[in-house]
Amino acid sequence: MSRIRSALRRTALVTIGAAAVFGAAAGQAVAAPPPSDVGVQVIGGTRAAQGEFPFMVRLSMGCGGALYTPSIVLTAAHCVSGTGNNTSITATAGVVDLQSSSRITRRSTYVHQAPGYPNGDDWALIKLNSPITNLATLPIATSTAFDSGTFTVAGWGAATEGGGQQRFLLKANVPFISDTQCRSASGYSGLIAAEEICAGNWNSGGVDTCQGDSGGPMFRRNNNNAWVQVGITSWGIGCARPQAPGVYTQVSTFASAIASAAASLP
Repeated sequence: MSRIRSALRRTALVTIGAAAVFGAAAGQAVAAPPPSDVGVQVIGGTRAAQGEFPFMVRLSMGCGGALYTPSIVLTAAHCVSGTGNNTSITATAGVVDLQSSSRITRRSTYVHQAPGYPNGDDWALIKLNSPITNLATLPIATSTAFDSGTFTVAGWGAATEGGGQQRFLLKANVPFISDTQCRSASGYSGLIAAEEICAGNWNSGGVDTCQGDSGGPMFRRNNNNAWVQVGITSWGIGCARPQAPGVYTQVSTFASAIASAAASLP
């Protein structure tokens, strides 16, 4: 089934270069899907501490991402325009304040968009022009062992539905929602159970990712108390509404494909 839907993609129109501009209006991401997929930062969150999530990356097309390796960012397929050479994306990392003089920036050299997109497979890899060697990377889940419980989300997107992008990284915790319950929500019948995870406060809403958080990681602690990525911010109906959870690409489904693609990047 096509992933072009009336649901809101969690992307936003921003320009983030060396100056790390913030506060742009929400809208369709550059090189993102058609306007019907325009979409959705962290609502109900609190400011992250410097160094708390060193793997977080802000991308200049208005999306988030995580360092998969020192030279590769894992993000959402709907944040990029296709596979091939690409030097147009700026990645900002190493800071919670996008205006900090300590920010690290890199340019993209190549993008790999999951070949199954837009019929699912909402993941992509961005190769950087040089590695970021002083920041921790975020391992991805290779099984479903951690695909439940309470997750953490983080991003620089809108703090209210339709709001502007944020200067400071925000974080929040969101509980797992079963596929059955998620599909019962209005507009969620097309959920791909084997590829997607739902999370949020079912009855009350109030905490969610939103515009500008697309591509960012959803993660939790593993048995060794280390962070592991279980999801990629993908889509939702509005932001933080009751019975309208956030939907995240289930990275364990694609772990081997992601590893294979990363190993073959030019």
